[in-house]
Amino acid sequence: MQNLEHTIKLLDHIKQNPNATQRELVEELDISLGKVNFLIQSLAQTGLIKLERFKKSDNKKGYLYLITPKGIREKTNITRNYLEYKLDEYETIKKDIRELKAYLDEQNSERPHTSQNDS
Repeated sequence: MQNLEHTIKLLDHIKQNPNATQRELVEELDISLGKVNFLIQSLAQTGLIKLERFKKSDNKKGYLYLITPKGIREKTNITRNYLEYKLDEYETIKKDIRELKAYLDEQNSERPHTSQNDS
């Protein structure tokens, strides 16, 4: 599921900053360079982003990352799936909290009450 979160953040950042370098993406998204490279290659292979070389760049490795119309549609699907996952996770956490509170309440009710005079 972390890939979904990283993909959403990467697509958002690329949309706002198409000329960002992979190193800038690493800093901004707080993921490894290898992970950024893997995600970019994967998104490019599936047609969600398009890589364009800078035409007038001294840096031959300079690219623009452009989200394709397919990428925009797929980002909506990815976001929907991630939201569903997070909502399920939230419900599980709420259930766990209720169970832990019930356990503590049960333990507190079974504990003999002592007064200050008992010490």
